[in-house]
Amino acid sequence: MKLMDRSVSVAIDRDRCIGCGACIAVCPSETLSLKDGKAIVSGSQSLSCGHCEAVCPEAAVQVRALHNDSLDFQTFDRHTDWLAPGDVDVAGLVQVMRSRRSCRNYRDRPVPMDVLQDLVRIGLTAPSGSNCQPWSFTLLPSRQAVIRLGDLIAAFFRRLNRTADRRLLRQALKWVGRRELDFYYRNYRDAVAEALSEWERSGRDVLFHGAPAAILVGVRPGAACPLEDALLATQNMLLGAHAMGLGTCLIGFAVSALKNDPGIGKQLGIPSGESVRAVIAMGYPGQEEVYRRLPGRKALASRVWEPPPE
Repeated sequence: MKLMDRSVSVAIDRDRCIGCGACIAVCPSETLSLKDGKAIVSGSQSLSCGHCEAVCPEAAVQVRALHNDSLDFQTFDRHTDWLAPGDVDVAGLVQVMRSRRSCRNYRDRPVPMDVLQDLVRIGLTAPSGSNCQPWSFTLLPSRQAVIRLGDLIAAFFRRLNRTADRRLLRQALKWVGRRELDFYYRNYRDAVAEALSEWERSGRDVLFHGAPAAILVGVRPGAACPLEDALLATQNMLLGAHAMGLGTCLIGFAVSALKNDPGIGKQLGIPSGESVRAVIAMGYPGQEEVYRRLPGRKALASRVWEPPPE
């Protein structure tokens, strides 16, 4: 596995530095220290998290591995002021989260490339394990590209259904503790077969729901927690898409096909070391997707734990 880059790219402007020690207090890697009343780079490793640069009152610190142009949005102007904890409209934030819904009806209207690229940049604002920032994004900007991916996924599930239909094979795998194929056969095989039949017979798209675009969220080798990293970026993109007037839907069957058939990713130009962890269908919602109220959620499952008294 490729190791994460922990090289130090922090630069200190000694003329600006006032020796307040703020950068040292927030550094998670002990990269910095004070010497002769000035901050210096004394450690051999860095997370390149940018805490030191963000906290410095005199703009004396620069993390050269970080690039502001990675967040140069094309379709809106970004705010550059930091919001402290508590300086956010909590009710408004939760309203956005509750208002975003999975969209399964799309208008026949393409999503502009600059909008898709800005969604990727929104994904980049997510946290990641050990600040790896390991994401990769594959953009499918046209309905034609989405249909082609749908064809590749359909071919995978045709093969899977033929395998699942082999009763003796399912039983043999169950005997050795591998129940996945039998689970698929009992819970998904018939529904998938019907969807494939409709796709072939009428072109009805029950996988991507007619979406005119899609984004595949992957991770490169070396991620500390690849699934979590990908899903954190994905959630940012889902909320960003809603704010930009787009509808979205996560396509789990597509993720499963990409995971089990490396040939699909190869045809999409995805390097063999990368793994796709989320597939987002997106487009402008159809008139069916106008909701009137915010529904609740399933019963809350929560617990509180305290250590027993000694």
